[in-house]
Amino acid sequence: MGWERVVKQVEFREELIRLGQQPGANIRELCRRFQISPKTYYKWRARFQQSGKVGLENQSRKPVQCARRSEAVVEQAVLDLRQKYPQWGARKIAAVLETTTGRILARSTIHDILKRNGIIDKLESLKHQPWQRFEHALPNQLWQMDFKGWSKKDSGYRCEPLSIVDDHSRYAICLKACQDQKTETVRTHLTNVFRQYGMPEQMIMDNGSPWGYDAERRHTPLTVWLMQLGVRVSHSRPYHPQTQGKVERFHRTLQLELLQGKSFPDRNMVQQAFDRWRQFYNLHRPHQALGMAVPASRYQISSRKFPEKIPPPQYNSTDIVRNVDPKGHIHYRRRRFLISKGFRGYAVALRETEIDGIYDVYFCSHRVAKLDLRQPG
Repeated sequence: MGWERVVKQVEFREELIRLGQQPGANIRELCRRFQISPKTYYKWRARFQQSGKVGLENQSRKPVQCARRSEAVVEQAVLDLRQKYPQWGARKIAAVLETTTGRILARSTIHDILKRNGIIDKLESLKHQPWQRFEHALPNQLWQMDFKGWSKKDSGYRCEPLSIVDDHSRYAICLKACQDQKTETVRTHLTNVFRQYGMPEQMIMDNGSPWGYDAERRHTPLTVWLMQLGVRVSHSRPYHPQTQGKVERFHRTLQLELLQGKSFPDRNMVQQAFDRWRQFYNLHRPHQALGMAVPASRYQISSRKFPEKIPPPQYNSTDIVRNVDPKGHIHYRRRRFLISKGFRGYAVALRETEIDGIYDVYFCSHRVAKLDLRQPG
């Protein structure tokens, strides 16, 4: 238990230091979000700059001294990394060796080492050729959120991994071992995430529960809550998982590097493993789509703070305001229109469009539906 506590402390402190190193980072705001004093932050940063991760432990440790490495030792270091991370190719191994030892090896050299030792599989290599994905220009413009289908019913517990990945940086903002996929479970984790990392401009998710009923009924209590917070909500196209390609890829990496062939006695042990792997993924694992940089090198917390009290929707004086009834309907001109049960109890605004008889329906600043009065009631 003591070792686990020390590891968690070091990982937490390293993440804060990495976030504080980003250009334009507001150190005082960062410390407020993560509930530490600026003095403590600067103490950890000085220790980290002097001794690396060892300096982040509560008790001082002497830095590890590296002896001169022969070519055989360097080759063994390549083989050790490959054995530890069998999914990694020459690019990732080269990046880690340069970061940890200062030794720069060409990718072709590492590839030759792996090939000479019978590790390279030609057919398997072809499956991992890089290709360029679209990405947003800045962090926190879009977060991708999804549940990874994984459970251990035979062990007496259920685990539903909830992941949130920043589209620009691939930074894993959240990785939680949930017991279910209920609205309150997700909302609780999102609240904690928003308090620390701030809020994104937009989030994308699939059409399943708890953030969608189906492709036609996309507004749920959870997405309505997000819209109240000023977060735009979008959904992936049905049967097109590539729309959320980054979180899907994150889940494949999670499966290969952590979950595959592993067994955990309970959900608490899963979460401990998730916490360690998430820190490694964000801070140390080279990402091929980022030019072998780590996600933490491109991520910084959002300036949009989480409001502890959400004000009611505000509309213009020219808007036609209607309350949504318990079944998700509004009444206008003696007619009844279905909006969504997710908005029940809230007020929405009707705004005329350029086409006579067509109204856009807004909730807060989000357009959520369209009314066509030209259709027979």
